[in-house]
Amino acid sequence: MPALGRTSLAAPGPAPYTDDDLRGELVAAKERLAVAMADGAVAQRRVLDAVLEQVGGSKFGAAHGLAGVRSVDAFRDAVPLRAYGEYDAWLARAAEGEPGVLTRREPKLFFTTSGSTGARKRIPVTEDFVRQVYVPYFRAAMGVPAAYFPEVFSLGAATLNLRHDRLARPDTTGSGRPSLGPSQADLRGGFGVALVEPGSRAPWAEPPVELNERAYLDKLYVRLRMAVEHDVRCVIGHNPALVAMVPELLAEWWPQILRDVRDGTFRGLPGGVANPGRAAELERCGPEPSAVWPRMRLLYCWTSGVASLYLPRLAERYGAGVAVLPAPAAASEGPVGVPVDDHPAAGVLAVSSALYEFVDAADDVRPDSPTLLWHEVEPGRDYHVVFSHVGGLYRYVLGDVAHVVDRVGGVPRVTYAGRAEPSDAAGERLREAQVVRAVAEAARRTGLDVVNVTCRAEPDGPGAYRYAVAAAFGRAVASGDPVVADFAGVVDAELCRTSRTYRAARAAGRLGAARLLPVPAAAFVADWHRRVAGGMRPPEVKDRVFQRDSAGWELLTRNACGDGAG
Repeated sequence: MPALGRTSLAAPGPAPYTDDDLRGELVAAKERLAVAMADGAVAQRRVLDAVLEQVGGSKFGAAHGLAGVRSVDAFRDAVPLRAYGEYDAWLARAAEGEPGVLTRREPKLFFTTSGSTGARKRIPVTEDFVRQVYVPYFRAAMGVPAAYFPEVFSLGAATLNLRHDRLARPDTTGSGRPSLGPSQADLRGGFGVALVEPGSRAPWAEPPVELNERAYLDKLYVRLRMAVEHDVRCVIGHNPALVAMVPELLAEWWPQILRDVRDGTFRGLPGGVANPGRAAELERCGPEPSAVWPRMRLLYCWTSGVASLYLPRLAERYGAGVAVLPAPAAASEGPVGVPVDDHPAAGVLAVSSALYEFVDAADDVRPDSPTLLWHEVEPGRDYHVVFSHVGGLYRYVLGDVAHVVDRVGGVPRVTYAGRAEPSDAAGERLREAQVVRAVAEAARRTGLDVVNVTCRAEPDGPGAYRYAVAAAFGRAVASGDPVVADFAGVVDAELCRTSRTYRAARAAGRLGAARLLPVPAAAFVADWHRRVAGGMRPPEVKDRVFQRDSAGWELLTRNACGDGAG
């Protein structure tokens, strides 16, 4: 799932806007959200009323007969469930400038997704969405780290924010409206709000040298090159794959960083102040984050999915006792769960932000699929997420699966459980969460420390397939090591246990036993670079449970350590 925009509504007043001001606002926003969640039914009723008011008078509302609709049941009867593909015609009309297509207020810009499952999507952004949904939600989410780690959640150099990267000259739609990623958006002008985010006053927030604003890797280099001269104590990434790349990039760029710090340059170009003393310190300590930033306290990023496998080890690379708090579960299209405490992975359903419906994750979503409301879902189950909000998305099938962990004051607490599209080579219909849970169990039983993992169904004889799991571990694993077969065996057994369709495909001979391909961690680093070189921004390059990219799979497994058959 993608990271979203800046997070504070309050504009700096005549007095200097301080860290205490920022933290106070964020904690207050978290507390306001907790009050709203005290009565989920009332919160959802208010959202429904706001949605019906916004869609009233629009062409979408007229086409679906929504003028007289007042109840959630009538709303569900009138509007079919739609994924992006079925919604695209409506969104395209809005993007081309046709007035009143989805909402009373016209969108002022369009968010684009990272395109992780296909072409980039365009999501309308209205003033009502920004003010009623987007900003309150993300301010509340950041209230958790602000409350638990006030000394490191800072406007300045204590916080290295790798998520937000404003784009001054974005692409535009056919109607001339900006079209860009949420983490690139500067909402201050178009929506009349002043937005402040942790790390926004760090020296690297604005590059001191002229750069092509789309030279994303150069911009990331400048941030890290500058950050090594400061006492960073918190890293914000939202996308954990980017947080995981920081140690790798520091090691890769270390000789150049040392020269630039010593000489006050940026890849040899002038623009800084020479700091030979710090360069000497860095040369002695080496590029590990724990040595570069010995007072590091907090990583703030998504903690579920593949990241749940590697974050404990990654946090140790940043320092002993470094904590990890979950960033909010949200997509470019809108919010899902918002953390309200220090739970390691889950957030409470944002019942004051959107109207939520759910479909069992084991079922395909059809336009007429029966749905459950927020109070009807069960802890321990996985669900497709459907939401409606004032930004112009109505009964929108997000394409993500949420796992219900428990309830907080009656409201479900959920965590991201992967993309909804299954892997289905032989009728097995595997979901991402099932693979992650199987790998986690295999790691627990074998004691192997997972650095990263992906998998792919590959041919295994006439009319049959098997799953190959490419995984990097914290120690070298040779092809003849008995742990390879043990790991693969546990993965296969767990998939059989948790997936009825996988078990049936195995029993029918359509699937062979899963196998493990131990690969060097450098293979995943190389794949990250390949995707950035292909045009993705670093915050967009996400972990992938299912490797559907043949070129990526070839790169990852080229140096696999043997067959690893289970």
